[in-house]
Amino acid sequence: MHDVPLIATIAVSLGLAVIFGLLAHKIRLSPLIGYIVTGMVMGLFASSGTTDTGLARQLAEIGIMMMMFGTGLHFSVSDLMAVGRLAIPGAIAQITLVTAVVAVVAHFWGWPLGASLVFGLSLSAASTVVLHRALEDRSTLSTTNGRVAVGWLIVEDMVMVLVLVLLPSLAGVLGGTTGDDSAHATGDQHLLVTLAITLLKISCFVAISLLFGPKLLPWLLREVARTGSRELFTLTVLSMALGIAYAAALLFDVSFALGAFFAGVVLNESELSHKAAANSLQLQDAFGVLFFVSVGMLFDPTSLIREPLMVIAAVGLVVVGKSIIALCVVLLLRFPASTAFSVGASLAQIGEFSLILGGLGLSYGLLDNAGFNLILAAALISILVNPLLFFGADKLTAWVTGNPTLNAYVESRQLARLHRIQSELDAAHERAQARAAAHKTFTPEELAVKFPLFANMTPEQREVLVLHFQSHSAAPGERIIKTGDVADAMYLISKGEVEVAIDGRHLVNRGPGEFFGEMGLLSRGRRTADVIALDYCSFAKLSGPDFHRFLKRYPDIRAQVAKLVAERTKEAARHATMEADSSA
Repeated sequence: MHDVPLIATIAVSLGLAVIFGLLAHKIRLSPLIGYIVTGMVMGLFASSGTTDTGLARQLAEIGIMMMMFGTGLHFSVSDLMAVGRLAIPGAIAQITLVTAVVAVVAHFWGWPLGASLVFGLSLSAASTVVLHRALEDRSTLSTTNGRVAVGWLIVEDMVMVLVLVLLPSLAGVLGGTTGDDSAHATGDQHLLVTLAITLLKISCFVAISLLFGPKLLPWLLREVARTGSRELFTLTVLSMALGIAYAAALLFDVSFALGAFFAGVVLNESELSHKAAANSLQLQDAFGVLFFVSVGMLFDPTSLIREPLMVIAAVGLVVVGKSIIALCVVLLLRFPASTAFSVGASLAQIGEFSLILGGLGLSYGLLDNAGFNLILAAALISILVNPLLFFGADKLTAWVTGNPTLNAYVESRQLARLHRIQSELDAAHERAQARAAAHKTFTPEELAVKFPLFANMTPEQREVLVLHFQSHSAAPGERIIKTGDVADAMYLISKGEVEVAIDGRHLVNRGPGEFFGEMGLLSRGRRTADVIALDYCSFAKLSGPDFHRFLKRYPDIRAQVAKLVAERTKEAARHATMEADSSA
């Protein structure tokens, strides 16, 4: 048999993950449970030499980078700000209090300061993946309380990103190892000096990323999209995620996680961010699965038997302690009890960031295997029992609202604050819908309504017009219209995105619901611009001859056409004058 540990590790990991993930889904559990169980089973293969634990951990590192890249790519400042008056102070206070309480408990167990802090921070961070699944199952993801809970976890994620960045530099100070020859020197440095040096490196990296990234990366993506190669575009996205993460670690001594996160944040500003997200999603999912599998390979199930009281305490701190702390924080911020119960139930579990942080603490000697096993046991059990917390939250909400005294004191008086958040969420939702409309697929009927010339037609006229539409498609990089060609048709974009350029200079991008080449119907002149597909595009094409046959059938529309021709001719003349003035 060939010695192929990499192939064996990937093949066995993904194959078993499919089986156990499907089983978990069948019994209405998070697939994350199935992936971790896969890792536990994989431990048996590792002991027999079939798979390689070291390779699994390296693949897990790629998984962390891809997950952080996805987090940055979907990061929305507007959504966060909409719930910020509750989520930002609430999440920070909750993380601080939970970390302190857990660290005190760990101190009484005899753990050192570094292990106690890492353990506390790990138990303070809930899983966004698990929360999304729970809210979707309950059809409450789009409610105000559901979106507040998601915003709360976004803040937690941002704090955990900062912790992941600072932990390697502070490992020596906290009693761990730095992994290089300067370990002892780092351990003797003053904490504030170490923090200052680390934050300076991070600031330099962030400044360079935000200064050059928004100009360079979107430009590179657009140029690659114009080649028309789907695999080259995907390769470019992957190289940006991993390359920036590696460069950040090599040049600025910051974590892979921060580099990958900022690569996603920078690309989020690109008009092609939706395509980058779609093309990288499969890679994020695949390597993310390998991360959870590798975590499961480190878990020792016998710890549940050896230290049952510590496991119960860890689970209790997550499920009960963290929920009560979050509930009290929300009430102290003067928000309704229903919101407090919802947030408390949402946070009563831990997941991916807890495992990432625990694994990092293990690698830097801050946590031992027993401590990491406690985190993993708490994750498994808290995810299992989390649905019960939501059931309890519903019962408590019904009890409070049914009690006139309690309802007046902790619910109805505070609803005005929640309504303000709701109005801000609605505004953010409208902006998100406008952005999502850029990626919507439009039917020919919808396109006919959106084009100004056709908007005032009767439904019968529009129905006849749509019959003249021809389906047309283009691959990325394909030139749809070329300067100098005879203008004989217009295109209404059903799906995809195109670039309009004059003399090789980028002018504007157009997406679904928009149109181009309309002068081909009106003037029958020559094309004055190039139009190139940036994505896989679908169009409703209307040829000049077909349109003029339609006008013969409905002569009353000709006046509208003549008016539009005059407006567009005047606009083209004004544009030409401005171009001449700028060149002079």
